[in-house]
Amino acid sequence: MSTTEYRDAAGRRLVDYPRPSVAVDTAVLAPDPDRGLLVLLVRRDSATRTDAWALPGTFLHEGETLADAVLRSLDQKAGLRGQAPRQLHVFDDPRRDDRGWVLSVAHVVLLPTAAVTPVAEDRPDDVQLRPVAEAVGLPFDHDDIVGMAVARVRAAYAERPDPERLMPEAFTLRDLRRLHEAVAGHRLQPDVFRRQVKDQLVSTGEATRGSVGRPAELFRHSPSTG
Repeated sequence: MSTTEYRDAAGRRLVDYPRPSVAVDTAVLAPDPDRGLLVLLVRRDSATRTDAWALPGTFLHEGETLADAVLRSLDQKAGLRGQAPRQLHVFDDPRRDDRGWVLSVAHVVLLPTAAVTPVAEDRPDDVQLRPVAEAVGLPFDHDDIVGMAVARVRAAYAERPDPERLMPEAFTLRDLRRLHEAVAGHRLQPDVFRRQVKDQLVSTGEATRGSVGRPAELFRHSPSTG
């Protein structure tokens, strides 16, 4: 291995350049048929601040990947494990953090409400689920992260039925529509929704049983839209 220390064209070493801290912040979203699209917030370590609630996040540790830092923050801050958030955007305004120069690599993940509600119920003092429309006044630029994450998820759900596969193996069009309404934040016309999604689904050939009213046809996701 060469012992010659690297220098750039200006003769400067890597350590001669100022370096920001790197953080990860994750927008964990969950569609609820009754409350709409929810975002998971955690209480910050400094609870004396007026902006006590924020997205789960952490600073990147030496030798750690961004993905590992995200998983660590979700585990330690929110008690969530086994998730796979996707990178959303790098927020790099030098003034975004009043503690210093901090870049945030934001991530997003959409989960079933059933996967996040128990965490909020078990740790009500430290974790809460808040409708995205009410997730305002968060510290740093977390409002912007939530807004971008919501826009990304809504665009995906407007394009095709349940791209994140939150529905069970077999489902009715009504249940699928309620999921899409929760993501969209407004009511969808049943007939219009049916025409938009039916050709992208596969009928199971079966119908609901034991329910009140007329049995409803059951569908599953088409492998071609996975």
